[in-house]
Amino acid sequence: MPVKVLIVDDSGFFRHRISDLLSGDKRIEVVGSAQNGREAVEQAKRLRPDLITMDVEMPQMNGIEAVRVIMRECPTNILMLSSLTHEGAQVTLQALEAGALDYLSKDMRAWMEHSSSLEKQLRDKVVELGNSRQAKRSSIFSGSDSAGSSKSMVFRPETTSPARKPLSSKPGLTERTGSPEQRTAASVSSLRSRIPNAHSPSTGAVQPKSSGKKTIPAGCKVVVIGSSTGGPAALQQILTQLPANFPYPILLVQHMPKTFTSVFASRLDQQCNISVKEAEDGDQLIPGRALLAPGGHQMIIDPRGQDRVKIMPGDERLTYKPSVDVTYASAAKSYGKNVLAIILTGMGADGCDGAKLLRQKGAAIWAQNKESSTIYGMPQAVVNAGLADAILDLTEFGPLLSNRRMS
Repeated sequence: MPVKVLIVDDSGFFRHRISDLLSGDKRIEVVGSAQNGREAVEQAKRLRPDLITMDVEMPQMNGIEAVRVIMRECPTNILMLSSLTHEGAQVTLQALEAGALDYLSKDMRAWMEHSSSLEKQLRDKVVELGNSRQAKRSSIFSGSDSAGSSKSMVFRPETTSPARKPLSSKPGLTERTGSPEQRTAASVSSLRSRIPNAHSPSTGAVQPKSSGKKTIPAGCKVVVIGSSTGGPAALQQILTQLPANFPYPILLVQHMPKTFTSVFASRLDQQCNISVKEAEDGDQLIPGRALLAPGGHQMIIDPRGQDRVKIMPGDERLTYKPSVDVTYASAAKSYGKNVLAIILTGMGADGCDGAKLLRQKGAAIWAQNKESSTIYGMPQAVVNAGLADAILDLTEFGPLLSNRRMS
């Protein structure tokens, strides 16, 4: 059955452009369109599409308001179309709060130039999200059965967030003094050479060698978390449960463009007891602080000073910038068995080959289960390759990380 799609945009150009791109794929059927949020709600109720592509700025009812109503009255998978600006990032995260599952850049030039990359990305996202039959919104975005209830969302509006202390005043953090000498590192291409076939999904149906081991390694030096589609909500679900004195540094690799990672890191920092910041070259690995890889770049542990990260330009040969594979490989090289790697929801197989290197070193690997994943691609690749020590529901990660005695 083709994925049934409703297109919502106040621009006639974009409605027709999106329709043209999607109609050329036999896996997709465009069943309707709407010019504003109010029409979108009506069409969603009447047509019951598998997926809605949703613009943000529209008359009568904007995209965010429409998402809230749809998620409350007729829950549907929603893909937001957003500009790559600071304001666009803020609005997109608000749409994810409201219940949208993913987003795609609305760059006028790319849409007008008939970009094959854009076409593939749009179609793949539509098919993946449209085919997802898992009831994940209530568990990820709310604490009740009423999807869209702002009082129970994991994401919380910035206006209601408690005031945060300066970074240096949080437990376990100290101000850096002076300017440490810049360290050089192996290039991204040399790291990639350690990850053969880094972008080839695991196709085998190998049963996981999981013993259900849900313990953090005794000598753990760092926790590395990789995610993509559905990751923003999953990360908040986990990180908001960690105490301020969490005893390990955390590295986060979420597939996002540069503008989005800076905004997302700030929002996480406001929501969490631990500190969260967008990583900068030379940032220290400090217990109780999470460093988010900046969009368009790669984040590795500096091989010449393993208490710091190295931020490197995104190599065009790598599909993902940032890449979970690259950061996992770096952690394997620097800390070996003293790593806890977590792979969360996302399309594709990024992280699987890096997990192989971690497995060779004896590191612990936890994967999110299918039932709680927005898209099971990334954790599934790790599970199918037999690399997961434990396969966990999204609700289990936070408590397990917060209490090492849990089993």
